[in-house]
Amino acid sequence: MNGGAVSSMPDGLLDTGAWFRVEEAGSASGVRRAAERLAITLAMPEKRRADLSIMVAEAAGNLVKHAEQGVMLVRAVRNDDVAGVEIIAVDSGPGMADVARAAWDGHSTAGTLGIGLGAILRQATWSDLYSVPGKGTVLAAQVWPATAPAPARTSGLIRPLAGESVSGDAYAVRGPDERRQMLMVDGLGHGPLAAAAAQVALRTFGATPQGGPAALVEALHRALGHTRGAAVAVAEIDEAAEVVRYAGLGNISGAILGGDNGRRGLVSLPGIAGHQRRQIRQYEYPFPAGSVLLLHSDGVVERWRAEDYPGLLTRSPQVIAATVLRDAGTRRDDAGVLVVKS
Repeated sequence: MNGGAVSSMPDGLLDTGAWFRVEEAGSASGVRRAAERLAITLAMPEKRRADLSIMVAEAAGNLVKHAEQGVMLVRAVRNDDVAGVEIIAVDSGPGMADVARAAWDGHSTAGTLGIGLGAILRQATWSDLYSVPGKGTVLAAQVWPATAPAPARTSGLIRPLAGESVSGDAYAVRGPDERRQMLMVDGLGHGPLAAAAAQVALRTFGATPQGGPAALVEALHRALGHTRGAAVAVAEIDEAAEVVRYAGLGNISGAILGGDNGRRGLVSLPGIAGHQRRQIRQYEYPFPAGSVLLLHSDGVVERWRAEDYPGLLTRSPQVIAATVLRDAGTRRDDAGVLVVKS
């Protein structure tokens, strides 16, 4: 995961932010400064900026002192016309068997986020934490100007190929929770041309009038004709009917996790949006309460199994996405994960 300036998607789309490898004190300071700059850009009150600075410094310091392969994401989060700052700290250390005990002030467990965890959770407006012994820890924490909005039910993460500053993977979400529509896109290849194709897909998704997933994929196919092309998938959650409607073209993978079936794969048809396609088809799948929808690019391998992570599907979509990206994301390609909870 690479460092870089904090960036954001167009208005109405989710912010991707910037990743930082946190392995030494200097990199920890860089993360704190990036978070502070973002908070100033978002016009966050001075008191909340101070809380954010403490939280980021503690989280980054813990990664430097006690974690393995520690990385942090800094990005904006939005709810209507209010914006906050989110950090996601990820490590592949020994993990914690007792997260609640690790949150006590003064408690220390080598290789974990234990030291200072209490301070981090106090400064955060909202937080979530998941840890598995032998696999590592994921912490998501947000600071908002005032009271935190209701926890997000949809979130995702994007990581560019090592050495690249931009990613050809992207995602977007639109509509109310009870009728959300999600786009996952993987621009062909990587680098600036792949990122350009992804941005065309995002703009098209945001501007196309309401329609079902198949109609949206058809619109994306037409719009991407002047780019190198992309794999795309659109899902629509209908909470009243407890179903997911889905259409995909290319190598975006989708699965419904949880419930009686454990894992159910979604069908994407072969092709490249913008260049090659068969007739686009829309499929419908049961999506009962308590289910989790997972979409990801081919930068995430299929070997990941939810049953190896007890309790993970009850955590926030940010933490689920970060755990999948850490353990199933490849370093040889852009990687993107989008998680939706019913």
